Amino acid sequence: MRARGEFDRVKPVTVRDYVEVSKPRIVVVLVVTAIASLLAATRFDSTPAIAWDVSAWQIGFLTLAGALASMGASALNHYYDRDIDRIMHRTAKRPIPDGRLSAKTVFAYGFTLCTLSILIAFFTLNPVATGMIAIGILFYVIIYTAWLKRINASNIVIGGFAGSAASMAGWATATGSIDLLGFLVGWLVFMWTPPHFWCLAIRAREEYASVNVPMLPVLIGNQRTASYIMINTAILLPYSVALAFFGLGLLYTAVAAVSGSLMLAYHYKLTKNPTPEFAWKAYKVTAPYLVVIFIALALDALFYYPLMPPFSIHLLPVIG
Repeated sequence: MRARGEFDRVKPVTVRDYVEVSKPRIVVVLVVTAIASLLAATRFDSTPAIAWDVSAWQIGFLTLAGALASMGASALNHYYDRDIDRIMHRTAKRPIPDGRLSAKTVFAYGFTLCTLSILIAFFTLNPVATGMIAIGILFYVIIYTAWLKRINASNIVIGGFAGSAASMAGWATATGSIDLLGFLVGWLVFMWTPPHFWCLAIRAREEYASVNVPMLPVLIGNQRTASYIMINTAILLPYSVALAFFGLGLLYTAVAAVSGSLMLAYHYKLTKNPTPEFAWKAYKVTAPYLVVIFIALALDALFYYPLMPPFSIHLLPVIG
């Protein structure tokens, strides 16, 4: 017997339903991350360096390809998780379990957008940027959603590389490759994702437990998860500031120090009060971190003031 909403649409379809399965907030964050990385990389892609020396073509097609990739991957996530979404109160009103969109429709929508994103990137950007967009889709849809999410507590840790791929795609759009600094900048997303998401996981611990999804709080409890969050953030803060050694300037470093310290303060408070209510507050307060730090990264290229001579090692290509 088919579950309600699995294949057959039983309610009128609206544009809002397609927007919901596209997860627009994630789209905005990833597009900002990619464009900011593109702008930041312009200071390293030529000699002499000319900040923000990019064309509307690059910005426009990176935005389009990145947005379609994020929207498509999110829709495929909705498709794959439709069985557990139906059970959890937080997700029960999503379009598939609520019967507003059929599972087949969401799959076709997601697969089409992912394919279009790769084709657009291939014909308008460059092979390395295209490859990173494809890797981002692969990590989110296959490695995180279909493989690790339901079997291993490291799901969000490894799956977080999907966000790093967006940053690296932006960097590669400007430079045609990913040098060490481009990789390290992208790694910021990888390091930020687990402590940020684990705050949400604490709030939704009981729901994840009800569907046997092994998020960290389900396996080790809220208190120990809060300690892991604190440790991860304590590593993220000096890591983000240390990028000044590789050529980033005063503006970026100041914003990284302030925003990272705010995250650290809230995550320290979470270790003292590891309740779902405070975890949700920490999640919302620290959510803007990624957008803020990447906007600072882009502005740092435009208003560059060096703190120290950069290591020349950052010019060595890692990919490309």
